[in-house]
Amino acid sequence: MPDEPAKEPEATAEPDPAPTTAPTSDSAPVPPVDTGYAPTGVPTFESVREKIETRYGTAIGAAELDAETPEGRTVEEQYDARQRAAAERLAQIRESMRRPESQ
Repeated sequence: MPDEPAKEPEATAEPDPAPTTAPTSDSAPVPPVDTGYAPTGVPTFESVREKIETRYGTAIGAAELDAETPEGRTVEEQYDARQRAAAERLAQIRESMRRPESQ
């Protein structure tokens, strides 16, 4: 029956269900994930900068938290006392070098 026109499919009242499969190659391209490394395996400038800034921020925060604890204040007081003692001892040494030794 080659002389008969092709029949169009009948419209159904139900809408097509949402696709449950993974996107096909017809969908929009997925942007590449930034791994922080160039294809040659070398870290990118941005990844290195981010690591440095993260570590710097962590160090600053840790120092601030340490200074707020009783132990941190004690260490700071000990450091200040050592600095004062060192300055006093240096002043004594300088003074002894100025005095002529009389014997």
